[in-house]
Amino acid sequence: QAQLVESGGGSVETGGSLKLSCVASEYIYTRNCMAWFRQAPGKEREWVATIEADEFDGKTTYADSGKGRFTISRDNFERTLYLQMNSLKPEDTAMYYCAQDRGRCPYPPWAMNAYVYWGQGTQVTVSS
Repeated sequence: QAQLVESGGGSVETGGSLKLSCVASEYIYTRNCMAWFRQAPGKEREWVATIEADEFDGKTTYADSGKGRFTISRDNFERTLYLQMNSLKPEDTAMYYCAQDRGRCPYPPWAMNAYVYWGQGTQVTVSS
């Protein structure tokens, strides 16, 4: 069964750090485009970051909200996507989801309907 499973969420204070993980089942080719999205209560799901397919150099791209604070990466051997989040703010509070496209990242990268696989999410709560 093709699935993505996120973990690593939790509760931290402002300025803290968390590292999210997203493990892909053997049916998902992790070298394709992968992304992180988030959704806060009462808000629409928003794009956080993408890492391009390996054959397109694995370029990383970030939404302005996380630029300079978040780092997306992956370990193909471990079949895992990561999101390192530093200097967290209360406005980062949300459910975080990983997603995968079947090939190259869509344009724009926040086009959610282009992503084929989605995880169930992991909650991040940042207190002031």
